This record gives sequence, structure tokens and C-alpha cells, in this order.
Amino acid sequence: MSGVPFAILRHAPTAWNDSRRLQGMTDICLSADGEAMAKSWCLPAPAAGWKRVCSPLVRARRTAELLKPVAPVAIEPRLREMSFGIWEGQTILELRATVGAEFLDAERRGLDFQPPGGESPRATMARLSAWALEIAAAGDPVVAVSHKAAIRALLALATGWDMTGRQPMKLDWHRLHFFVAHRDGSVTVDRLNVAMAPA
Repeated sequence: MSGVPFAILRHAPTAWNDSRRLQGMTDICLSADGEAMAKSWCLPAPAAGWKRVCSPLVRARRTAELLKPVAPVAIEPRLREMSFGIWEGQTILELRATVGAEFLDAERRGLDFQPPGGESPRATMARLSAWALEIAAAGDPVVAVSHKAAIRALLALATGWDMTGRQPMKLDWHRLHFFVAHRDGSVTVDRLNVAMAPA
């Protein structure tokens, strides 16, 4: 089945990444180390010449702006991170200790994991599927800068993973992941964990 390729990258690190806090829709800036890392990233061919889009959150926008070669960046709201609702700002270990059985039960729900006041991976997957369908219809390859939970939902869409059990393919969050968007609304994996080009 033919389709239109696209590549997706997680934003560079923030202070909350370093402390393993759930960020979700909390609009955290890149850390100093994150800024330096994003400045060092150079997109490999063929993605270097593709249209650039990103999540509206500042950590993704800033990463997209710093990527080499520098190019205009369009905001795509559907690339935003999954909302973790009232659990944002906390770590998984903290939640397991304080929320207890309720959090452990939520973790076991896979695609239907839904924090109070937040969004499920299934809902995240639906908005990313609609975005990918538009890529397939337009016919133009894109590079997207997004977020960890959103990219995991995209991987679930592409592989049929229900988010229970082990992730089917390991993702390096400092590398680029290539997928293909198809006109029937499906997404397939092309290549994962592609290294950045030399600056």
C-alpha cells in the first residue's frame, strides 16, 4: 500500500523530564541542556527538506525552531501531548505511592488509561490518526516535533499495540522516527531510531 512518509521527533529535554515528572499539557520550557541538545540536532535526509510542524507547547515549538536546517514551523494542535489532568507535575513513583490502587488500576487499562481530568491514549491516537489522514490526502511529507505519550500513541496506532504489556519496539527519544500515512486512515512504521545527521 502506497502512502506519504512523515517523521516525528520528541522535543528536547526539560527540567521536568530530568526529574521524571508527568508534563502533559503543562507548558514547560526546555532546560539549558535541552536548548543545547536541540541546537546540536541536524535532520537527516530526506527529512531535512520536508515541511516542519510541531505541537503548540513551548518545549516542542522551541525544539522545532532550533532544528537544523532552520526552517519555518507551523503549529499543529493535534501534535500536543496527552493531558495527564490532575496528575501533571508528579512522578509515576509518587502516584503509585499516593494514589495507590486507583493509579495501578488505571495503568492496567492500556489504551483506556485516563487520568482524572485528562485524556486517554485512545483519544490521543484518534486525533493523531486524523492528522495522519490529512498528510496522506495532501501528499506532502512532514517532520513533526511532538511528545513522548503522543508518539507512543502513534506507535500503538501503527502496530496495533493495546498499550498493555511491553512496548513492541523500543524508541530512542533523541532520534527521529519515520512512519507512513495511508489514505485509508492507517499508519505504518517505516524506520525507527534514525540518528541525526552530522551538524
